[in-house]
Amino acid sequence: MAAKLGRCVGVLREVLSGETRTALTPGNARALVKRGYDVLVETSSGQRAGFADQAYKDAGAAVVEPHEVFHAETILKVRPPLLSEAQQFARGSRYFGLLQPASSSMQPVLDALKDKSVTAYGMECIPRISRAQTYDVLSSMANIAGYRAVIEAANVFPRFLGGQITAAGRVPPAKVLIVGGGVAGLAACAAARSLGAVVRVFDTRPAVAEQVESLGGEFLRLPGFQLVEGAGGYAATMSDEFIRAEMDLFAKQCREVDVLITSALVPGKQAPVLITAGMIETMARGSVVVDLAAEGGGNVELTRPGELHEHNGVKIVGFTDLVSRMPAQASTLFSNNVCKFLQLVDDPRTAPDDEVVVRTRVLHNGSLVWPPPPLVPQEIPSHTQHTDDQVHAKPKGASDKAEPAPSRMDPMLRNALATTAGVSGVIGAGAALPGSMLTTFAIATAAGYPAVKGVSHSLHAPLMSVTNAISGLTVVGGLVLTSAPGMGGALAHLAVMASAVNIGGGFTVTQRMLDMFHRKGDVVDNTKFFAIPGAVSVAACFYGGPDAAQAAGLAASLCCLGSIAALGSQKSAQAGNALGMIGVGTAVASTLAITGANPLLALAGAGAGAALAKRIEITELPQMVAGFHSLVGLAAMLTCGAQALAEPGVHALAVAAGMAIGGVTLTGSMVAFGKLHGVLDSKPLALPGKNLLNAGLALATGACVVDFAAAANPGSLWGAAVLSSALGAHTTTGIGGADMPVAVTVLNSYSGWALCAEGFMLNNSLLTVVGALIGSSGAFLSYLMCRAMNRSLPNVLFGGIQARSAQAKADVLPHTETSAEAVADMLADASRVIITPGYGLAVARAQYPVAELTKILRDMGKDVRYAIHPVAGRMPGQLNVLLAEAGVPYDIVYGMDEINKEYEHTDVTLVIGANDTVNSSALEDPGSPIAGMPVLEVWRAKNVIFMKRTMGAGYANVENPVFFKENTQMLLGDAKVVSESLRDLLKQRMG
Repeated sequence: MAAKLGRCVGVLREVLSGETRTALTPGNARALVKRGYDVLVETSSGQRAGFADQAYKDAGAAVVEPHEVFHAETILKVRPPLLSEAQQFARGSRYFGLLQPASSSMQPVLDALKDKSVTAYGMECIPRISRAQTYDVLSSMANIAGYRAVIEAANVFPRFLGGQITAAGRVPPAKVLIVGGGVAGLAACAAARSLGAVVRVFDTRPAVAEQVESLGGEFLRLPGFQLVEGAGGYAATMSDEFIRAEMDLFAKQCREVDVLITSALVPGKQAPVLITAGMIETMARGSVVVDLAAEGGGNVELTRPGELHEHNGVKIVGFTDLVSRMPAQASTLFSNNVCKFLQLVDDPRTAPDDEVVVRTRVLHNGSLVWPPPPLVPQEIPSHTQHTDDQVHAKPKGASDKAEPAPSRMDPMLRNALATTAGVSGVIGAGAALPGSMLTTFAIATAAGYPAVKGVSHSLHAPLMSVTNAISGLTVVGGLVLTSAPGMGGALAHLAVMASAVNIGGGFTVTQRMLDMFHRKGDVVDNTKFFAIPGAVSVAACFYGGPDAAQAAGLAASLCCLGSIAALGSQKSAQAGNALGMIGVGTAVASTLAITGANPLLALAGAGAGAALAKRIEITELPQMVAGFHSLVGLAAMLTCGAQALAEPGVHALAVAAGMAIGGVTLTGSMVAFGKLHGVLDSKPLALPGKNLLNAGLALATGACVVDFAAAANPGSLWGAAVLSSALGAHTTTGIGGADMPVAVTVLNSYSGWALCAEGFMLNNSLLTVVGALIGSSGAFLSYLMCRAMNRSLPNVLFGGIQARSAQAKADVLPHTETSAEAVADMLADASRVIITPGYGLAVARAQYPVAELTKILRDMGKDVRYAIHPVAGRMPGQLNVLLAEAGVPYDIVYGMDEINKEYEHTDVTLVIGANDTVNSSALEDPGSPIAGMPVLEVWRAKNVIFMKRTMGAGYANVENPVFFKENTQMLLGDAKVVSESLRDLLKQRMG
């Protein structure tokens, strides 16, 4: 083996005393062999880390004597090479490992490597930027050191770190102070918290505060001082005043804490002394100090590097080999980092001036190229600023037509006119409606926006379902009017039945969704305890007298508001559903107590709705929610009809408005159900002059409402019912399947306004408040959906996307197709994977094999995340629910704004059944029909795999340029079948 081998990687054994790590594990040796490298491993290289020579042989590597390793063109090592080793490197070879180029003691080694024309990469020089994290050995080792520091402290600390209450007495938790909140400090914080200690952390970087608090620690602040970030992500040099205040804080904390861990060290620099001997002497006997900066001299004045000693009863740990005390783990992480970096350097697609490569390179063909020039921060202009080229150059693909002239109306005048219209509308409504109710309505409407604004994207589907269930409070109006004679009473009974089915089904569907988000290991759901306040409120309605029954309406309103707000996070979402049940239950009980109505019909309807909701498939949730919406619209129409028959002319405007809104909600929801369920064509119906027809129906409905309010003409009321129903049906048939998320949210909003109108009709503040909450929250959610598509609400409801013709060329443009075997290999070699599902995943019911594929990849050590577009699916949050049902942890599922910046650091992106939401023409082609629409920027990943049935365009019928990019490959076929193939292939590779 005297000849130099092509693409040959050699691994030297670490000879430094106490060093137990190795630069290459058998697992990564196998990966290198698979990529075409020859791997030479020095005998016993991994022995001290627990890796036998036979394990390397089994991986396809050759185990050789030391002198043979130097024939390799690439040398991997943990510690910097000794001078004797550097002199044996092959001429023109490469080195990957720690190098300490700033140390004067390394100069002879660097000179020897120069003489051999070696290209050397110092792994400690990896820049501290987000895309380089996968290569960052310093962070990997610091993570281990921080964890091990807590283990060493616990080993010599004479008490439990966590508190206990036993029969023998109470043991308080230990107080731990961590100075320095970098990677090591945060790892120590997490480890100490997991053992039950009370943890405090101090750092000069502002970003550390949120990280510490997310781990359950307390971040210590210095009042009156501003925290700043230093260069390269390290702590900045602070003012003398800050340092004095900092030292006072440390002195105070030392008198209180039991364990002190310091980690303030910048590589290549002397560690600052932060803890004086006097501070140590104030610590209680039995306390422990662990100095993670001991190798750099130590942050503690009394530290003895490499030793454990005791001073005044305080044990001071100055070990410099904490990482080597966990050799298998440390070797695995180091090996992962260095092999990924080697892959980056050898990748032909890596640019010659790649920032990570250039800044890590110390020697290039024997020439010293370190230190590199300092990072130049890039100025990011605001969205309103443009360069001259941007202002004057015509974008590629832009039309030659003249730009439309800007509006000449002054923006302030426009706002003033809008305010005038709003004020006039409120005053006009006040002339026909009770003033107190109008005030209640306005306040409740304003409260709806902030309540829904805090709801996470993943919980939009449960939000829709729970608000739909709450809108079933139309049952209150039905119960009030059941005593009406004749047809009025009959309509009221039907309203009770429809509303109750909606209530039972809505809350059951919501609970099913939330149960899917429950992960193994989560805290046991004990929302059953909410039965206590529910029982108390119901009992108070029946046994607390008339005043208690009236006051219960306020309690019910607050519970409904709390229900929406509690859906802001996964932790409180279960309680939100329970609060909604309490609110609706209290409102119904209060109504029954006051009116004496028979509850049997309501109970039967709720039971029927719950039974129906338990039977539906999870993929049918969008149409089920739309179906329940229609029941609210029906109940509103029936209640308004009953009121008109029972008390003609009373609250006529509210009766007519409720009838009209209910009609639009009823038929619109029915059509939405049909489109989502496949009974009706999902394509938009485009009748000639469809918008004129919609406008005519709306004006005619409005005329009937006004006429009934003025003259109480029954014909006008039933005319409003028929015309509004026609309007709802025609408007929704004109909306395409991909726009259903917006249509469903708008219908959800309508159901709230219908309930609100019923509240005005009955002069019931409970219904007015809850209806306004649901109406405004649904309207805000509709706004969010439209913003995610860069479209206005009128455009979605009445316009649609005007696609360009000649989209058939998607089938003839050159593209690259691939196989499941090739994609499985790509995934096995990847480090970071992002799965981007679309509605096609739901249609193919591929969530289960995709979830299994995710588990296999995570078990293989891959970083797997999901990216969900806000309007993916046919209902807001639908894909989140489908993935949760299949067992995908919700904490690896991210929204568009969170994940887009991560694509460029991703090895493989799997796009499963998505098209328009990942279409690059939205950003790259100003003339595209979807130009300006925010999309998931999947094309920025190193490799993009599209899993879809054909090369056809999506709903918008807009060609997707991502299909034809160099880094894209098409894996055509049924998403479920293809996902199952990938799953099975990866299982085989795991053995």
